[in-house]
Amino acid sequence: MLDPFLIEKIIEIALQEDIGFNDITTNSIFSEEISSGVLIAKKPGVIAGLPVAKQVWKKLDDNINFEALVSDGQKVESGEKIALVEGKIRSLLTGERVALNFLQRLSGIATLTSRYVEKVKNYKAIIVDTRKTTPGLRILEKYAITQGGGRNHRLRLDNAVMIKDNHIAGCGSIAEAVERVRKKTPFTITIEVETKNLEEVEEALRAGAGIIMLDNMEPETMKKAVEIIKGSALVEASGGITLENVQEVAETGVDFISVGELTHSPKALDISFNLF
Repeated sequence: MLDPFLIEKIIEIALQEDIGFNDITTNSIFSEEISSGVLIAKKPGVIAGLPVAKQVWKKLDDNINFEALVSDGQKVESGEKIALVEGKIRSLLTGERVALNFLQRLSGIATLTSRYVEKVKNYKAIIVDTRKTTPGLRILEKYAITQGGGRNHRLRLDNAVMIKDNHIAGCGSIAEAVERVRKKTPFTITIEVETKNLEEVEEALRAGAGIIMLDNMEPETMKKAVEIIKGSALVEASGGITLENVQEVAETGVDFISVGELTHSPKALDISFNLF
């Protein structure tokens, strides 16, 4: 679920950025006229962000009526109507760009995620996101991941322990990094360790890591790592994952596949808003 209070803050910033003090074009042309508009998908995809688009327009004018014709997480075809919006033309047009920016980006993320999920549907691997998100929009982008059928990795640095390569380089070894974490965190905290070769996989396993990340390994090496771990820890594959190779990665037997592309470079879904 989206936190409406947090989303409102994000929307306030976006509207201020886009409007400034006044929509001089719209407000010079219109006063109290009422009209209706429709949101239409111009390409097939998965919709995400309808509650956000609604909240954008409601923030400008609480009297606007927003009727969603589909649900977040639903696949739509090109030309399909997504929502109807009715109210003062001033409010409809002033909020149009911000509402579309949110809706197009989040739907693009959901659409790309769904393609990855489809690729691995016959394997146990779960597609998850990363922290490679747009600053300030992480909560929205991670929501979009779930609407596309993926799962969220940690939201923030305080959500989980993940010992990465620079942590290891800074303190000297995986074992030392894990030991330092254990001394300062509750025993209930799961420790994830990033590894780049089979020797580090074995070291992480000896140190008692609960999740072992296989970073930028070739599929054949991943398969050997899974055999070494033998279910003693969960296994996450990461680094260099694409739609072209994700199925091959899933075939290695990993539990999770984290994909940075989902949030750092998705293509926005083409959606239009037209008055009628």
